[in-house]
Amino acid sequence: MKTIKPVSIWDNGKTQEAKLLNTYAVNVALGKSAIFFYSLMQENEDGTMGSQIAQGNLTMSGDAYAKWQEDAYAWDWVAQELNLVITGEYVPPAPPQPEPIPEPKVEEKPVTE
Repeated sequence: MKTIKPVSIWDNGKTQEAKLLNTYAVNVALGKSAIFFYSLMQENEDGTMGSQIAQGNLTMSGDAYAKWQEDAYAWDWVAQELNLVITGEYVPPAPPQPEPIPEPKVEEKPVTE
């Protein structure tokens, strides 16, 4: 998943802001073409992934498919097709760490004979 320069999208009667792009190949015809599913999502205030506000499929073929050797090329191609600017890798925030459980205090009693 990638972070993108925020883009406004009309969704269910209001403007939403997408900040995350996800994509993956859903159908590859070796030597011919590849179909990529993409989704654009919001990012919550705490940095977690929010709601999906747009999705679709893109078909890579011809010269673009012939040049596809690495994932980075596919990411850039999808972004270009959607007129998006990738700004980095999406790194979800670390989940909150639980408070450590304190060790019980055991009182040592003096040994008497």
